[in-house]
Amino acid sequence: MSPLLTKCFFEFLGTLVLILLGDGVCASTSLNKSKGQGGGWVVITLAWGFAVMCGVFIAGPYSGAHLNPAVTLSLAIAGKFAWAEVAPYIVAQMLGGFCGAALVWQFYKDHYDATDDPATKLGTFCTMPAIPNKARNFFCEFVGSWLLVFVIMMFSTPENTATVGMGAMGAFPVTCLIMAIGMSLGGATGYAINPARDLAPRIAHALLPIKGKGGSGWSYSWIPAVAPLAGGAFAALCFILIF
Repeated sequence: MSPLLTKCFFEFLGTLVLILLGDGVCASTSLNKSKGQGGGWVVITLAWGFAVMCGVFIAGPYSGAHLNPAVTLSLAIAGKFAWAEVAPYIVAQMLGGFCGAALVWQFYKDHYDATDDPATKLGTFCTMPAIPNKARNFFCEFVGSWLLVFVIMMFSTPENTATVGMGAMGAFPVTCLIMAIGMSLGGATGYAINPARDLAPRIAHALLPIKGKGGSGWSYSWIPAVAPLAGGAFAALCFILIF
């Protein structure tokens, strides 16, 4: 297996696990007759943080564990990642997101069948805004994604590595970052902050034979796909200007 193919395989696998656990907690806390039904926002944000941690531990040693097209693009803009590998990484991440969402559906299929509300089913795959306002929704996703990428880049600075030991702590800082973004900034749009977390599972929702699923929210879908890329790119530019 070529070095690039190995990296892409682990990006695929890490993103699959990320979505399996992340969308999995959404299904567990919202679908009818699930033992986790009603678990609430804190459970969801904690599980998403741990989902990212698991993905990072899987892919980190082999691909750098981007697990997010916005991270891949921003690292390339900042000169920390080869442009030639951007497209293969994003393809692998999107495939991982699709497969992870499909596994969640198969795992909870009986509960999907027992749930009548199409919006609840869609919410286990992808995000929709609490209050539809496309300009504000885009802004919220942009800011959340900017924060995600900028803080990840700050973790890697020599000052943090030397004084706080971020390198030795591995995935833990990113885990805490995802939890903080979810708890503090996730209430407006559901904090997609990752096209592979939102667009890929949304495509899975559209293609899978889910009983009574309704629409896939395509009129909104461009926001959690484009805003994270724009926010990540802006974070990379801010990092370049500062350092």
